[in-house]
Amino acid sequence: MDHTLQVLANLAVAVFVISSMLSMGLSLTMQQILEPLRNGRLVILALVLNFLVVPALAYGLAKTILANQQSLGTGMILLGTAAGAPFLPKLTQVAKGNLAFAVGLMVLLMVVTIIYLPLVLPLLLTGVTVNPLQIATTLVVLMLIPLAIGLFMKARYESAAAGLQPVMAQASNYSIILVLVLMLVLNFSNVISVIGTGGILALLIFIVVSFVLGYFVGGIGSDSGIKRVAGLGTAQRNVSAALVIGTQNFSSDPNVTVMLIVGALFMLVILMVAGGEMGRRSQVKAAEQTPAGAS
Repeated sequence: MDHTLQVLANLAVAVFVISSMLSMGLSLTMQQILEPLRNGRLVILALVLNFLVVPALAYGLAKTILANQQSLGTGMILLGTAAGAPFLPKLTQVAKGNLAFAVGLMVLLMVVTIIYLPLVLPLLLTGVTVNPLQIATTLVVLMLIPLAIGLFMKARYESAAAGLQPVMAQASNYSIILVLVLMLVLNFSNVISVIGTGGILALLIFIVVSFVLGYFVGGIGSDSGIKRVAGLGTAQRNVSAALVIGTQNFSSDPNVTVMLIVGALFMLVILMVAGGEMGRRSQVKAAEQTPAGAS
């Protein structure tokens, strides 16, 4: 039964990522995606936070709260160093953030992650080897190729893209619900096993601090739509890349994978709830401003 559910969960994740990337590509142009990335300050802050500050935070938590739980600490470091999550555009939609910036930021962080992990992880975790080609292949097939197909269709066959985009968006919406349900069912025992180890406390601190840093520092001087993306993009890590490395190097230590899976679950649930609240407040604020603007 668990094996069947796991296969369904893996399929749901693949459908979600591919349909999300297609939906983004079908609704945006390359110019819209690149425009926010021309803001040098915004890009530099995003890179500093995601590849210096957040990894340092994860390393600090691993060496303090998780000092006596080496396997969980290793999982924390893997999460902290892998950026560019495929869930970012969906979180941005829920939060009513700047979708074009979310897609551009996701691609930027994903590409840098492929280069960054083989250089940095061996310095933080003794004996770790990283196969950048394996990480890149997964991310390119599931994310970049569907995004590129969507962008191409939007540019060349706009009417077809307009008809297909709602279908892909609907597939993305249904599959993310399935992912959440299956992750909760499959990983309930994993969550229970982490209770009392400091792992949950470390994850909560990591997610909250990363989001706050991204929102207030990464989005400094920007509008609220950009700030939401900066916060969500900093807190939501690239679990796919972390899992590739975890299974390559720590297959004999299941607790590393447990930390990654529990971290993925906590990030998705917490940030989806936070994004929903930000989106609701954005709608309320827009509704309050509409009559004043109309008059």
